[in-house]
Amino acid sequence: MYSFDYHKPITLDQALELFKGADDPIFLAGGMTLIPTMKQRLAAPTDVIDLSELGELRGISLSDKGMSIGALTTHNEVASNALVQQHLPVLAQLAATIGDNQVRNRGTIGGSLANSDPAADYPAALIGLGGTVVTQSRSIAGDDFFLDLFETALQPCELITRIEFPLPDRAAYAKFRNQASGYAVVGALVADFQGKIRVGITGAGPCACRAIGIENELMQNLSVDVLDHVEVPDVGFNSDIHASAEYRAHLVKVLTKRALKELLSQNN
Repeated sequence: MYSFDYHKPITLDQALELFKGADDPIFLAGGMTLIPTMKQRLAAPTDVIDLSELGELRGISLSDKGMSIGALTTHNEVASNALVQQHLPVLAQLAATIGDNQVRNRGTIGGSLANSDPAADYPAALIGLGGTVVTQSRSIAGDDFFLDLFETALQPCELITRIEFPLPDRAAYAKFRNQASGYAVVGALVADFQGKIRVGITGAGPCACRAIGIENELMQNLSVDVLDHVEVPDVGFNSDIHASAEYRAHLVKVLTKRALKELLSQNN
């Protein structure tokens, strides 16, 4: 690890000012990706700005518009929160599958989304639930947030403050889990908003995306069998030691079916 200056601001404004005044700064949330990357000398920021003292970026609240979750809320807090379990159980269930307990105790929802790891779980939720990323200066629709591998619509010095999720009538998430890391080789979240179906896919390509073709089929006939004749092309999908692009395309269909089966078993 290269040397760097460490900062621990106590307000959001202070964190932003520190970022603006540094040569090559980076924000630190849970550190689940940043710390290993720095240890391997794959990243060499001049300044690390630790956000852990910013209580204003934590917390979960419910309103008539949906659920708001602070960016620094940890995975375990999302998984165990009574409001999430009651009103958005699919997100609690998803959070409980992330990594292991140590990762869930440190990793944060905002850090995960900002990192845009192609195999992370939360991106499927942001896309599938039609969520919104809120920063200190604007709101970004989930459909517009992920641009490419580890690339988002965030601008330099733009910081996620909270994520807002509308509440579906019912939703379910299924993933094919990498046994070593807990990451999603592929994950599919299916949500039903009064008959409007959204399907968010993670793990298949460079970044999370909607399965528009599958959505269209399901809005005409909300059944598992309708997906039998749907073809999922593997063009642009990831291919690595864990799974080929062809196999990931197969998993998209299989996991969407599993999530849909679970969704249909829920009371509408």
